[in-house]
Amino acid sequence: MKTVKIVGVPEHFNLPWHLAIEDGAFEDRGIRLDWTDVPEGTGKMAQMLQDGETDLAIILTEGIVKSISQGNPSKIVQVFVASPLLWGIHIAANSTRNSIEDLKEDKVAISRMGSGSHLMAYINAQNQGWDTGSLQFEIINNLDGAVESLTSGSNAYFMWEHFTTKPLVDNGTFKRVGDCPTPWPCFVIAASNKFLETKSGLVPHILEVINTYTSEFKQIPSIDRTLANRYEQQLEDIQEWLSNTDWGQDQLQIETLIAVQQRLFDLDLVEAIKPPETFLWT
Repeated sequence: MKTVKIVGVPEHFNLPWHLAIEDGAFEDRGIRLDWTDVPEGTGKMAQMLQDGETDLAIILTEGIVKSISQGNPSKIVQVFVASPLLWGIHIAANSTRNSIEDLKEDKVAISRMGSGSHLMAYINAQNQGWDTGSLQFEIINNLDGAVESLTSGSNAYFMWEHFTTKPLVDNGTFKRVGDCPTPWPCFVIAASNKFLETKSGLVPHILEVINTYTSEFKQIPSIDRTLANRYEQQLEDIQEWLSNTDWGQDQLQIETLIAVQQRLFDLDLVEAIKPPETFLWT
């Protein structure tokens, strides 16, 4: 039995992995997939890949592209979620601000530098026509840190996946003033170069298992109720999320990779646009 370390956020997107692990689908291939939840998100997971603390990561596309561009010895092996991520833009529920435009001069609460919440703040600011060079950040580590910051009067705004934060909007912790979708497929599967150099033969088996689960995921009986119960979501919210979410089974397209790099380059977040072989495992 070969052990493979894998990390991902503790969110509903990753339920196919957990179902496959619980069903013993990887063990049937001689693979013990050792999953670790990383609530801090993409910035932390990119660091774990770089430091050799994990073999695989289910990670945001823009985050891993930036990290690899800056020297992270890792590769994208496949798209995991092919649809965009809907980033909710949140403030404290008792704030007098009511629109994205009201946030122009405010700090952004982010999990860490290089995270999705960090990079998407730039995308949102660019979409709004703001000066992206004047953005200021407050590092809050994770969703719990965001709750503490915003409710204690920081006056920051916080971007996080729309449906993950929906219960906090419903219970009056946050107010959502808008959404910002990613302009590309949101999650990819990334692997450290060391893992690809020493255990690349395991990759096709892992991908075949997870691709079987994701291609059939929406057809699982009562999957909406399972998701709602496991992730403490309202059934109607999960049903809306499911209708807008598609999983991928192919490598990231070169045109998409170039588009991600171009957007990051335009925002001065990477120094150059690099060739596809820098990022993509073949």
